[in-house]
Amino acid sequence: MSDEVENTKENPLVESLLPTTNEDEMKKLMQDLDKEQAYREHKCWRQSITVIVSVVFCFFQLYATLSGTIPAQLVRASHLAFVQFLAFLLFPATKSMPKNTLPLYDVILAFVGAGCWCYYIINFHEIVMRAGAYTAIDIIVGIIGIIILFESCRRIVGLPIMIIAGAFIIYAFIGKYLPGFLNHRGYKLTRVVSHLYYTTEGIMGTPIGACSTFIFLFIMFGSFLEKTGIGQFFIDTCNAIAGGASGGPAKVAVLSSALLGTVSGSSVSNTVGSGSFTIPMMKKLGYRGEFAGAVEAAASTGGQLMPPIMGAAAFLMAESVGVPYLTVVKAAIIPALLYFAGIFITVHLEAHKLGLKGLPKEEIPRFLPLFLSRGYMILPLVVIIYFLCSGKTATYSALMGILSIIIIAIAVSLLDVAKGNKPRFALKDLVEVLCAAARGIISVAIACGMAGIIIGVVTLTGLGLKLGAGLVALAHGKLFVTLILTMVSSIILGMGAPTTANYLITSTITASAIVRCVYGAGSPSPEQLLPAHMFAFYFGIIADVTPPVALAAIAGAAIAKARPMRTAVNATKLAIGAFIVPYMFIYNPQMLMLGANALSILGITVTALLGMFAISVGLEGYAFAHTGFLNNFNLALPAKKAASVVERLAFLAAGLCCIDPNPKTDVFGIAFLVALLALQVLRLKRNKALVEG
Repeated sequence: MSDEVENTKENPLVESLLPTTNEDEMKKLMQDLDKEQAYREHKCWRQSITVIVSVVFCFFQLYATLSGTIPAQLVRASHLAFVQFLAFLLFPATKSMPKNTLPLYDVILAFVGAGCWCYYIINFHEIVMRAGAYTAIDIIVGIIGIIILFESCRRIVGLPIMIIAGAFIIYAFIGKYLPGFLNHRGYKLTRVVSHLYYTTEGIMGTPIGACSTFIFLFIMFGSFLEKTGIGQFFIDTCNAIAGGASGGPAKVAVLSSALLGTVSGSSVSNTVGSGSFTIPMMKKLGYRGEFAGAVEAAASTGGQLMPPIMGAAAFLMAESVGVPYLTVVKAAIIPALLYFAGIFITVHLEAHKLGLKGLPKEEIPRFLPLFLSRGYMILPLVVIIYFLCSGKTATYSALMGILSIIIIAIAVSLLDVAKGNKPRFALKDLVEVLCAAARGIISVAIACGMAGIIIGVVTLTGLGLKLGAGLVALAHGKLFVTLILTMVSSIILGMGAPTTANYLITSTITASAIVRCVYGAGSPSPEQLLPAHMFAFYFGIIADVTPPVALAAIAGAAIAKARPMRTAVNATKLAIGAFIVPYMFIYNPQMLMLGANALSILGITVTALLGMFAISVGLEGYAFAHTGFLNNFNLALPAKKAASVVERLAFLAAGLCCIDPNPKTDVFGIAFLVALLALQVLRLKRNKALVEG
């Protein structure tokens, strides 16, 4: 074992720096890093108002979904009215403001913001009958509604999408003065406001339509799951499976974060939620703080890429592209598997390199008793996956999932009462779930509304095709260069943005460039659009661990008491799969299970896993022994380091050959990898012989 590991275990000062899992500390950390968590916690009468509005909001959404009798525009406008009202009641103007007060100006903003959408609801039939003849009052209300939407976005979602949406609105006015492909005839205030506020091509467009139906139901489903304690069950289950393995806590972090991604739609929340448990365990075992925080951050960020739920962005992707949600889920399986395989392999190699063991047997829960006592918690997930795979809609599947949770909660509570215990799920818990669901949809709905503004300007001016053509022209029509430019753009646009806003920004602005480069001016099918959208989604998500913003890595570093940027660099290295896999499925869409048979999917998966293993070895500098074919010779240190670099580059080259979707490169990569591993085995045997001799 290395000196660093030994010093960590023996030095009481280092032990004293290990973080606590204090709930208040974790809550403050999430509020500092995640705008969505920085909400007010009202007391007395203010709490009653927010609870009542939240519960009414949830029941309205359920009624609108189940009845199907309310026109779509009215459902969307009502959804936005509730969201705007709750946004100003729950979220202060800045994160530093007290969370136990409610200024008068926020009350006014809440009523005015909701009132603007109530104006549309009340005058809906009259506005429709006027057929585009908008009055001065209509335009004034629209302007106020858009301004208040911008303010709620600033508070809750963040500046990136607000700035981009603002720039798009300005572009709608000044486009006639711009040169080249950005030029258009220009539009007046009345046309821009009416298009963005009153039509289904603006704020009330496809994103908010998805948000007000099945996205809300899945967020409610996630709130129910969290209330049942499924997060801790996932961690305990993964601990029972992998806790005793070499470097057990790190492997627990990878597995549990992948599972928690089906519940949590936030990289930061996932990092803090499971990291408060896994990161201290990793440090106590001997992992460096920067590595421990990076493992949790990379795995938690990947949780949003893990089927079957994948956060709200996957639903928006299905709606935007025009494919069934199940198609998106199937497409995400192999890329997610490769992403987590890369992290898991690196963690395993790091553990062996440092000589780290697993947790003591007495600290590991037993799998069978755990599953028998709490295994019922995964039944709702099984239900939802079953209905999705049966071809049911996402809305129907979510409703069945919610119904199954309620049935299980009632059955468990009745069993508790029969045993003379306090019921685990009471009416108070139901109210808390509904409040959490209403609070959770706010940021998603606001992001969808802002995306509607961007999409509205794009449809009004035709900018989407122009942006795609501009990026392709900049890349001189070369697909690989276009992908590089799209990757960089998506990472920059995704920095600091929540998942939903992240996907909506990147897909609207950058995905069209890939489509344009691959298919030219033709009209690709929805399934042909999916790889481009998935590409933009991946690189927007990975911004959460990529310096300089790297919010998830900063959260992991805060828990580990480690250096943030060093943690972010480690997390980027661990998440290397997310930088490679998107290129693979652009060049070979079969990886997304699009037009592929079972045999080809198996071949792609196996060779890609071998490639991820080789790349992990190259980055880690260890397979069965440390890289460096001159290590056993009595040579100067620079020569040994150079040999190590050469061998690591060789592993990277073998890995990239395996990943390249080409049979010839696959054969060469596998042969090259086998040869390199054989050299490692021979060197390992030589080392043992020298030690024994």
